[in-house]
Amino acid sequence: MPVINIKMTKEDGGATVEQKEELAKGITELFSKIFNRSSSNAVVLVEEFSTDNYYIGGKSVTKIRKEQK
Repeated sequence: MPVINIKMTKEDGGATVEQKEELAKGITELFSKIFNRSSSNAVVLVEEFSTDNYYIGGKSVTKIRKEQK
């Protein structure tokens, strides 16, 4: 059983349930097509992180974005 883990920052309230469902459906279909496997057992996990908890080069994404303005 494939487990596909998607990690992304939570922006502007985060992704809607509908967006996450569409993402999971699309990734499941793509996985099934590429690997020629049934999509019925594919598990997709979506994790959203606050930009305060996501760091690049030792700086939070929140801080990076403030510096870019």
